[in-house]
Amino acid sequence: MPEWAEAKRESRLAIEPATVAALEVALEAEQDTEPGSSASTSESSSPSKNQPGGQTNGNLQLHMEELKDASIHHTALKLSEDIKAMKIYGSLYKMVQKLACSPEVDKDDMKHTLEAAIKANGLETEIRNVIYHLIRNSLKVEPKPTVPSSDPLYYLRRAGIQWERRVRKSLNSMCSESKAQLQGQMRSATDREEILTKWDELSNYQIDLTNYRPVYAPKDLLDVLLSLKGPVKQDETEYRKYFRFSQQQIASKLKLIKSFFSFLPKWEFSHISLPVKNLFELRVHFSELLRNDNNGGGATDWAVTCQKILKTRHAPLCQQALKKGITPPPLRGHLWAYVLGSQVEAHHTEHWDNLKQSVLTTESIVDKLVFKDVQLTATNDDRYFVFEDVLYQIMLCFSRDSEISQMIQTEFTNSAKVKQYEGPACGFVPFHGICMLAAPFCYLYDNPVALYFTFRAFYVRYCHRLTTINTHPQGIVSLCLLFEKLLQTHEPQLWSHFRELQIQPIRVVFKWLMRAFSGHLPPEQLLILWDLILGYDSLEILSLLALIILSFRRESLMQVVTLENIEAILSDLSSVKVLPLIQLTLSRD
Repeated sequence: MPEWAEAKRESRLAIEPATVAALEVALEAEQDTEPGSSASTSESSSPSKNQPGGQTNGNLQLHMEELKDASIHHTALKLSEDIKAMKIYGSLYKMVQKLACSPEVDKDDMKHTLEAAIKANGLETEIRNVIYHLIRNSLKVEPKPTVPSSDPLYYLRRAGIQWERRVRKSLNSMCSESKAQLQGQMRSATDREEILTKWDELSNYQIDLTNYRPVYAPKDLLDVLLSLKGPVKQDETEYRKYFRFSQQQIASKLKLIKSFFSFLPKWEFSHISLPVKNLFELRVHFSELLRNDNNGGGATDWAVTCQKILKTRHAPLCQQALKKGITPPPLRGHLWAYVLGSQVEAHHTEHWDNLKQSVLTTESIVDKLVFKDVQLTATNDDRYFVFEDVLYQIMLCFSRDSEISQMIQTEFTNSAKVKQYEGPACGFVPFHGICMLAAPFCYLYDNPVALYFTFRAFYVRYCHRLTTINTHPQGIVSLCLLFEKLLQTHEPQLWSHFRELQIQPIRVVFKWLMRAFSGHLPPEQLLILWDLILGYDSLEILSLLALIILSFRRESLMQVVTLENIEAILSDLSSVKVLPLIQLTLSRD
């Protein structure tokens, strides 16, 4: 057998154990950095073996270490199997094989020399990033009670299924009315040639949209959320919050009080038993925004630091850099790509080409909705109309991307008890304004492929939770609840003013939350806000910013008594400076 063939065979045997070993080291290091896991802490807190009970504690500690090692090993094996199923695995494996055949690797000590070669050639960082994104993007399956009545959030999960069914049914009805096929039909040769010719200028592609409308808008989802009724009923204790009556007085007048509450709008989310942070917990979570060195030592110095971070190609470092909220604009796109794991590889380009080919060869009713949405939103926005053509490309491909439906598993897709209506290949029905979630990325990338995959990763990681009824801690329901609790606690005067007017505060900010402020904040401020979302891996900052804006415009809001006037006061956010306002609010007592 030739020497190179023998080396390749041995590398195949050595690569997998080396990968598993590297995974075990990485996982162990990660666990050692957790609070309370340091060696010094355990040494100082545990009794000596010579002390009474020390031998027992020593044996217990040894047993726990063995369990930890076994857990790390099994996790590493699981991650190794998951990596094999990824598209990037093939290219990683080929690179490792090339190293295994290089002079840097000694066939007599394949495992250790291969590990050293992987580190020396920067491949270790690539593998670490893959593991980082794999763990970060893993969706934990929540255990569900066998009896629905024992789950306090069952009604919320059911509402999510019903909402998804409703929008899909509307889309299917639209298909029947227009006699169009949801999954598409072959374009004529003339149409195919026209769209290919105008691919870079799709704004010139003529299409009749007269009879098409968005399937739903943020207001429709909000109306459903406001109509949710939980299992918890108001009792005498709840009524005492609003009336200064004794318990006996409330009991005697309970019928009258209940009739009074029946006339009030059901617009609070307080009955929903989802855990949300208070302002103190938000201060802790975003504490790095309050550090004195947050200016980065000057714009020039921080730009140099960010360039050094990019050279490491280490995703966690890039995420840490975004926490400051002062990302140099020329480097933002690169940092986001590392944090989201969307750097363009060969398989990305191939996938984009397949999506483009699907657009060129087939047409569907969702295409009409895409064109309609872009024309109603981005085309009419002074800050985004120049990106109209590329937005058509991105959203047409986005609607056909079946990989998205595999990444986003919803209660609806996992439910077999309700009638399933057919949906787009991407797995969800586009809503009015969805293209505005992609529009800000046009400021970051000239290459549509890089733009598409970073936007897709951002949508899958964050935005899809803003458009569905779900129980996720950072879903739209939790964000609404967080906003209301913050407003009621820290702006009681404004809260009372809204109640007196019988206007739901959430109505004036919901469109901000559902679109993550896109189309409302100036692009440069919006990108800073999204820096913080990526840096802290949290959408909670949306609710916090909504509270801050209302708080700083309190005086004007207190002087008006209609929803139209309130919306007029909040319509122009061009003067909002995201970072200073958030820092000021978090630093207050």
